[in-house]
Amino acid sequence: MVSRVELFALIRRDARVEGLSVRALADRHGVHRRTVRQALGSAVPPPRKTPARSSPVTGPLRGAMDEMLRADLEAPPKQRHTAHRIWERLVDEHGATIAYRTVSKYVAGRRPEIVLEARNRAGVMDGFVPQTHLPGQDAEVDFAEVWVNVGGVDTKCFLFTLRMSFSGKAIHRVYSSQGQEAFFAGHVAAFTELGGVPAGEIRYDNLSSAVRRVCFGRSRVETDRWVLFKSAYGVTSFYCMPGKEGAHEKGGVEGEGGRFRRRWFVPVPKIADISGLAGINDKLAAADQVEDARHIDQRVTTIGQDFAVEAPLLAPLPVDDFDIALTTTPRVDRYARITVRQALYSVPARLIGQTVRAKLGAEELVVLHGSREVARHPRLTTKGGQHLVLDHYLEVLAGKPGALRGATALVHARKKGWFTATHDAFWAAARAKHGDQAGTRLLIEVLLLHRRMSHAHVIAGLRITLAAGSVSLDVVAIEARKHTAAAGEMTAEPLPRPQRSRSKVVSLPERRRTAELPPDSRPTPP
Repeated sequence: MVSRVELFALIRRDARVEGLSVRALADRHGVHRRTVRQALGSAVPPPRKTPARSSPVTGPLRGAMDEMLRADLEAPPKQRHTAHRIWERLVDEHGATIAYRTVSKYVAGRRPEIVLEARNRAGVMDGFVPQTHLPGQDAEVDFAEVWVNVGGVDTKCFLFTLRMSFSGKAIHRVYSSQGQEAFFAGHVAAFTELGGVPAGEIRYDNLSSAVRRVCFGRSRVETDRWVLFKSAYGVTSFYCMPGKEGAHEKGGVEGEGGRFRRRWFVPVPKIADISGLAGINDKLAAADQVEDARHIDQRVTTIGQDFAVEAPLLAPLPVDDFDIALTTTPRVDRYARITVRQALYSVPARLIGQTVRAKLGAEELVVLHGSREVARHPRLTTKGGQHLVLDHYLEVLAGKPGALRGATALVHARKKGWFTATHDAFWAAARAKHGDQAGTRLLIEVLLLHRRMSHAHVIAGLRITLAAGSVSLDVVAIEARKHTAAAGEMTAEPLPRPQRSRSKVVSLPERRRTAELPPDSRPTPP
């Protein structure tokens, strides 16, 4: 089939070579004489006219739909009309009998036109302006979602990224949450890895970790701890506009999170528990070094070469460390637990009813009583989650041995592999020989040995004791000490016991014989 351009060329050639009339040209090429005159007048075919189709149903309702779409220009982004809501209002308020598909098609085409009309009236033109960033000055920060297989369950985690705008050098760390502690920990890790702090501005979204309230324009009310952190490290923050309008203001890190996730989180990493994120972060630190050999933006130099230029221009790190942990003072409940950020953690039972100091970091919780550390837990991010340590309940269980079988702390100990099949075998043998209560108390005494000797050595002592057909606590302790000595390790000092006096006991008659006493003038008793 001949195109219109080729048809016009043939008509013009026949007219030029053979001198045919308009009628003859129309008959030869099977077209209307109007088309022949258009070809003779210009070699470029005129654009086809789109026929105007009548829309008897949509036509009367266009004004109403346009009014709703224009009202959306001033409405909050999450409370704007959808096509379905517009269709509902047309039916309810205007009594229209119009199909939803017709409304959806009209809204899809008309909404961007109304937005463009509004921008034209305001004198705003769409487009992007290339930016030049000075070395050592600006950076961008963002969180991206990643999935990690934790104990066989795919768990959502969060990838912190700080990217230098000049070189493209980026530091990545993954955390179980994107709370303020993770936000601070990511900055500290990035500044430490870079060897300094960006001397210019760092661009942020309006994260709740940093911003308490978004005001008009770019004004923000920042959280107190974020203000302290910025002051300690000399950070200058720049907040992007909320929503899609501000996404392009830190486009470098927006694309970096997705690119890095596809490169280094495929396949999905697998860890035994949430504490394994520390190992993933070690791998990410190595990955950041590998990324230095990459070229971006069609540059001749690599990321590492460009960063070498800006590294000396970074602001120095502060002399004093900033404590990024959130400190609270919870009270220990009767179950020997404290509540921090709606999660429950165990502490030694002797602290029941007392107030302790809890320091919540990005990945762990440290509990202090006075200046002494009494517990350390991985951070939980699930509301109502519990992390209980069996060792914290041993003194209580010694008086209530029947509570051990269903103890939640025992379930957690089994899950983590701390309470092993060897413990179960010893427990069963002790109960068979001494009964449930006495056998369970004997197991608890064995569990107390873990406080003074390593886990592996106590397990070795249990195995040897069971192999000898015994359930003696003394045998377990002796065999565990042998393994400790063979490994060249020291056992923890046992609790001090009262010492017997080694002074010589002197009888009164002997004392009288050896001492020079005055004569006794008292009368002899009857």
